Amino acid sequence: MERLDLRRIIALGLVLVGLLGSPLAALARGDFAIGQAWAEQVLAEAFKNRQSNILIQGHGVVEKLLKDDNDGHRHQRFILRLASGQTLLVAHNIELAPRIEDLAVGDRVDFLGEYEWNPKGGLIHWTHRDPAGKHPAGWLRHQGRIYQ
Repeated sequence: MERLDLRRIIALGLVLVGLLGSPLAALARGDFAIGQAWAEQVLAEAFKNRQSNILIQGHGVVEKLLKDDNDGHRHQRFILRLASGQTLLVAHNIELAPRIEDLAVGDRVDFLGEYEWNPKGGLIHWTHRDPAGKHPAGWLRHQGRIYQ
């Protein structure tokens, strides 16, 4: 009986280590994604698990430029492809932050923003300062310039 209990304790310990060591668990503890590979793993897990409201920093390559969203607050929109192959819709509020005027397909864009799940890969928004100061500030970086 004692040996069986020890196996259960070891199994439970391994499960806990696996959960606590996952990227999403690290973010839940308040850690930030450090490094692109780790960030892409966080985004892949968030997409798989349909999770949202994750503050994340990463980068991708512009795959497609979209028309601005002019319903409500105006947003510059484009699709980024990560090295992992996952795509993200970036919705950059151009009422609170400057538009990236010279953005082109193939350009690299770095981002700090909030990930929201959607069935096509996800959305990055909050790439600007919060005028009310209640939400962490995000940004986009293109050709060395920060857009916030």
